[in-house]
Amino acid sequence: MSTRLESSQPPSHPGTAEPHVLDNAVWSALNGPHRHLAETTGSAARYRTDVSPFVAIADPAEPQSWADLADLAGPGNPVAITGVSSLPAQWSTGQSAQGVQMVATAVHARTDSEAVPLGPSDVPEMLELVARAKPGPFLPRTIAMGAYYGIRREGRLVAMAGERLRPPGWTEISAVCTDEQHRGQGLATRLLLHTAAGIGARGDTPFLHAAAVNTGAIRLYETLGFTLRRGVHFHFLQVPGDR
Repeated sequence: MSTRLESSQPPSHPGTAEPHVLDNAVWSALNGPHRHLAETTGSAARYRTDVSPFVAIADPAEPQSWADLADLAGPGNPVAITGVSSLPAQWSTGQSAQGVQMVATAVHARTDSEAVPLGPSDVPEMLELVARAKPGPFLPRTIAMGAYYGIRREGRLVAMAGERLRPPGWTEISAVCTDEQHRGQGLATRLLLHTAAGIGARGDTPFLHAAAVNTGAIRLYETLGFTLRRGVHFHFLQVPGDR
């Protein structure tokens, strides 16, 4: 079954209108559909540490938000944060990467008969695939964030994709990966479109993130009907010991 998915609103650009839920997607998710996975202190929130390394703050321009985040995560602990363009001086150690955020504007989502739902019993095999394919952060309970699907060959998991952030009205497609020996067969694309079909069936709009340097993947997403919405920074930091 094929369904054309379109965003309920065109891609917006920060600073041109009221803040969009995707401008601070982690915060929007943790204060929305993923509230049950959240831990909070004041104006800071994070996923439980076995679910995701992502944290968020309500207002990056407000020093108290950063203080709340430090209290929540604890000195010296690693965190990942996006939705902020600059960091306070004491938070400036770590690594940052430029990415892009893309939204479904004309995606022909379709279910795939070979895609199988993945559950808790599949997590060890999912973690092994992630270790080989390196699609990004995936932890023992990341599967709690949404639906995940895989394709098997001779009983072995060789490709997967699933749902990560869920701001109200939106769901991120993530962990799209294929074992090196099975690339070039379109498995990841099939799983991405299958995941998008499930997202659309419940009334959400798919979106995704990609590394800005991964121009091949960005071109593929554009051909599938995703449109660039904005550039984003991903920061992988350690909580400072002194504030």
